[in-house]
Amino acid sequence: MSQRSGPPPIVFILLFLMFAGSGYYWFFLKETEPPVNTTDPGATIPTSAPTELPTEPLTDSRFPPPTSVPGGAVVRIDGSTSMVGINQSLKRGFEGQFPGTIVAAQARGSSKGIQVLLEGMADLAASSRPLKPQEESQGLVAVSVATDAIAIVIGIANPLPRGLTQTEVREIFQGNITDWSAVGGSPGQIRAINRPSFSGTHQVFKELVLAGENFGTTPNIITMERDATTPLLRALGTDGIGYATYDQVQNQSTVRPVAVDGTTPNLSNYPYQRTLYYVYQNPPNSTVKAFLGYVLSPQGQQAIAAAND
Repeated sequence: MSQRSGPPPIVFILLFLMFAGSGYYWFFLKETEPPVNTTDPGATIPTSAPTELPTEPLTDSRFPPPTSVPGGAVVRIDGSTSMVGINQSLKRGFEGQFPGTIVAAQARGSSKGIQVLLEGMADLAASSRPLKPQEESQGLVAVSVATDAIAIVIGIANPLPRGLTQTEVREIFQGNITDWSAVGGSPGQIRAINRPSFSGTHQVFKELVLAGENFGTTPNIITMERDATTPLLRALGTDGIGYATYDQVQNQSTVRPVAVDGTTPNLSNYPYQRTLYYVYQNPPNSTVKAFLGYVLSPQGQQAIAAAND
C-alpha cells in the first residue's frame, strides 16, 4: 500500500473557506464603509485632537520697548479724530519717559493722515479703519494698538424713551426711518447727522452698521463738512442722532449714548466695536520703532487706558 505525502483533504477545505471569507469582506462588507471625501469642504475629517486657533498677542517682536531715545527725536502723527485722546496721552507718557523727545499730533481724519504719511509729511497715521489693499501695496503697514466702540448718540434732552435695535439704526441712516414716532419717540422728523466720507469712523460705521451699503440721501440726513466730533455733538439738539467714538462722548453732559439691542458701548457684547491702528511706511525709521515699542509696552497701554477713563 502506498502512503500519501500531501496534507489531508480537510486542510484544503479550511483554506478555501478562509479565502472565500476574505473575498466576501473585501468586495461586499468593506464597500459599505463611507469613504472620507477630502474634496468636499464640508466633509468632517477625524483628527486626534481639536485644533485651537492662535490668539495674536498685542506685543510685537518688531517693536520692543525702547530703553533710550535720542534727545530731539520727533514723531509726527496725523489722522483719526477718534484717537485724539490716545495721541495726547501717549505724547505725555513718551515725552515724560524720554526727555527731549517731541510728539507732534494733528487730527484731520484717517484718510488724510494716511495721505500725508504717503507724502512723507508724517511719521505715523492714526487710523480708525483698516488699510485698503492699494494702501498696503504702497508699503504701508498697520499696527493695532487699541479697541474702541462707536456710540450712537442723541442730545440729552431728546425724549426718546428707549434704546434702538441694530435694524432701526441702519434704517435711520439709510433714510428709511425718518420720524421719531417709528422708533418709540415723540412725532417729529429725525435729523441724522453723518460724518464726511473721508472720515475713518464714517467708513467703519458703513461696514459695521450698514453692512457695507451706502448712507441714505434723504433730506433729513445731514453730512458734516469737517470730521470733528464737537460740532457734531452741538448739532444734535433734541431731534438729532449721530455717531462718535465712545471715548469722546462718555463724559459729555449734553449728549447721551443710545443702547443698541439692549447693550451699551461700555459692554463687551456691544455690536459696534472696532480696532484702532497706527500706520507706518515700511521700513520704519528708528524713532518710529521706538514710539511703537512704547505704545505696545505696558506703560504705553496704561497711557491708552488712561485716555479712555
